[in-house]
Amino acid sequence: MAPWGSRDGFVGESSVSLTRRGLRVASAVLVTASATLLAGSVLAATDTAIHPALWPKATWPLPMDAALEQRVSALMARMTVEDKVGQLVQADILSVTPDDVRKYRLGSVLAGGNSKPGGQLLANAEQWKALADAFHRAAMDTSGGHVAIPLLFGIDAVHGHNGAVGATLFPQNSALGATHDPELMREIGEATAEEVRATGLNWTFAPALAVPQDVRWGRSYEGYSQDPKLVAQYAGATVEGLQGKVGTPQFLDRSHVVASAKHFLADGGTKDGKDQGDAQISEEVLRTVHAAGYPPAIDAGVQSVMASFSSWNGQKMHGNKALLTDVLKGRMDFQGFVVGDWNAHGQVPGCTNEDCPVSINAGVDMLMAPDSWRGLYEHTLAEVKSGAIPMSRVDDAVARILRVKFRAGLFEEGLPSSNPLAARSADVVGSPAHRAIARRAVRESLVLLKNNGGLLPLDPRKHILVAGDGADNISRQSGGWTLTWQGAGLKNANFPGAQSIGAGIAEQVKAAGGTVEIAADGHHSGKPDVAVVVFGEDPYAEFQGDIPNLLYRPGDDHDLELIRHLRGEGVPVVAVFLSGRPLWMNREINAAEAFVAAWLPGSEGGGVADVLLRTREGKVAHDFHGKLSFAWPRSAVHGQGSPLFPLGYGLTYADHGTLPALPEASGITGEQVPVGNYLERGKPVHGYGFTLRGADGASTPGDVSPAATSDGALRMTALDYKAQEDARRFAWRKSDAQLVITARAPMDLDRETNGDVLLITTLRIDALPGKDAWIGMGCGKGCQGRVELGPQLASQAAGQWLRIGVPLKCFRKAGADMHHIEQPFAWGAGKGAEVAISRAALGTDADQVVDCAK
Repeated sequence: MAPWGSRDGFVGESSVSLTRRGLRVASAVLVTASATLLAGSVLAATDTAIHPALWPKATWPLPMDAALEQRVSALMARMTVEDKVGQLVQADILSVTPDDVRKYRLGSVLAGGNSKPGGQLLANAEQWKALADAFHRAAMDTSGGHVAIPLLFGIDAVHGHNGAVGATLFPQNSALGATHDPELMREIGEATAEEVRATGLNWTFAPALAVPQDVRWGRSYEGYSQDPKLVAQYAGATVEGLQGKVGTPQFLDRSHVVASAKHFLADGGTKDGKDQGDAQISEEVLRTVHAAGYPPAIDAGVQSVMASFSSWNGQKMHGNKALLTDVLKGRMDFQGFVVGDWNAHGQVPGCTNEDCPVSINAGVDMLMAPDSWRGLYEHTLAEVKSGAIPMSRVDDAVARILRVKFRAGLFEEGLPSSNPLAARSADVVGSPAHRAIARRAVRESLVLLKNNGGLLPLDPRKHILVAGDGADNISRQSGGWTLTWQGAGLKNANFPGAQSIGAGIAEQVKAAGGTVEIAADGHHSGKPDVAVVVFGEDPYAEFQGDIPNLLYRPGDDHDLELIRHLRGEGVPVVAVFLSGRPLWMNREINAAEAFVAAWLPGSEGGGVADVLLRTREGKVAHDFHGKLSFAWPRSAVHGQGSPLFPLGYGLTYADHGTLPALPEASGITGEQVPVGNYLERGKPVHGYGFTLRGADGASTPGDVSPAATSDGALRMTALDYKAQEDARRFAWRKSDAQLVITARAPMDLDRETNGDVLLITTLRIDALPGKDAWIGMGCGKGCQGRVELGPQLASQAAGQWLRIGVPLKCFRKAGADMHHIEQPFAWGAGKGAEVAISRAALGTDADQVVDCAK
């Protein structure tokens, strides 16, 4: 059968047959397959019984090594129980020091998404190497009779070494899936490993082998495809790229890193696409869909597997011995070690972040306890001594970890900075060779969904306008897990050596003799011959990216309006959509003559220009190569109807069909811009801005943590409340500073005010020395209603979270015009105040309600 998008499929046919034959047949296949899997899910929706004999086998590719086993045994014979427990605990660099490693003999450290040397927001190769050296010296210190055991230093290098300034940023995995090119994954893995080693680190938490079935999930872009077969094809190649091929001298040599297949298991199958949620599916679906990538990864010798935050039919993976031990280590013969995720063990029933023998007994060998490591170490040590955790389980876990360290040559390597790649890190990190691989990946990942009238490829000798919020925005085109955890709030200057999409187009157009204007708002000095509008999702990571439906920017149509405005001027438009996942885009597809799914291409924006533009001589240098690895939705309601574009769809320049007008009813009813939810998990909800305002009145963006006002009056840092960095802590160094949430357009809250609705803040008071704190709503220049909270909050015990509600009528009483609210949430306090806030939203149920009648 010809692949979708080929001339032997439906793209080259008339629009009538395109609709009636190609889409209908492909959709029928997908619907039938989905129905079959769904039926299996329903049959055993609450079953947690595992039958290992039914699971696929894998073959550990490393033969028994007597010399290695002797080294492990000899070392373990010298280790105290304290030494052994230390190997089971992993701490984050923001919460652990080299002295701590020296004292507690910890086996590993990690750098979380926002964790950088010295607590900085960003870090370069030299800073990473210096920190790695400091930790290595501490781990190898033998004073006091300690046993020297080198550290594993892990980081989420998930689309290149995305935690280092100047590194090559490859397209995110959802883009790479569209390339259908396993060998390219191998090359990307090799390049990523070299850049990680050049900064002194030796372990990456990659590859992600999720098989996302609901792209409302905020981590969908970490998955290569919804098709388990494609994920399986990529798994082994990516592992071999990162680690080197087993049986060759390159395996785990000094230019490769330890890889970690993640997240075991079914993180991409949770109900409603909720991150850290529950996969309510049958064992068959768990086995055939979500486990597909693990046997190939094990066959390739992956040295670690990361357990998932999620649950399977109500049972947390971090406590699922049947899956971690019986299936993964038994049936699949995995002989590396299992590492936990960020305090995920604390979600297991009966556990806390500082105490979880259940996870270790279930088969997790190393617990990731970023900020809870000290308490976890102490509790685990006591439980080993009491027998609650059998010594045999501890010895098994320690032996697995030590084998990996020996295989990786860590005992012989010396200081991380002495690695040959680290010695020339300036030439390795972001090297031209690596950027060339990334640029090729961009070219291969672009999927052409519409090209009516053959608008593409463009003549570079013309006058071209590059417009849209993503036209000259490297952060937007790179997505989450880019320099910071969420990847937001960054400037192009933070990406030395990178190129935006607009800059890439401008470079080639100018070289060919054409002219370019780049303007986010679409403003132009002279009518362009064609406009390329680059737009898309704001960066996000993990649960911060969960969405309730497949609408794009609900209630905010400025991208669509820009396309329509240009079309109204008679300017043909090529829409370039930046996203981590397919979304309902019927209106935008209709409005533009050509529509390109560019996903999240990373640092090499020039790769987009390579495909969109002809050469100066009028030839096609690079055709479209990408084919969808995720079906494109027909409706904004997840799972409603057949796909608009099925798996494998993608046009080339040889296809000349016309895409008919698409229906513009989303399937979603009601107002979609949240009018009652302003701050969620420490971040502003989409459609709202977040600023810190100093005592001098100057504003600073608050969308990236840490942040501070220019006068130092107010500082914001991230902290964990119920999940990783889901709250913000504010410290006032001067009075009259405040944090402000601003609506994109004024809101009328009069109805809610009359209905006794509350503005509820989820907060924790750490210090309130002057008892002066207030909450407010702003209604334009010189218009604000403030409600004093100091006396009520001062009576609260420090360090306790509570939800305090303020009736909206209190703000009206204080002078706010509730028909015209521009700032639905503002908070101020006096010098010395320290307050943590996780959420601000309208509601009717709070722990305490302020009585403004007094």
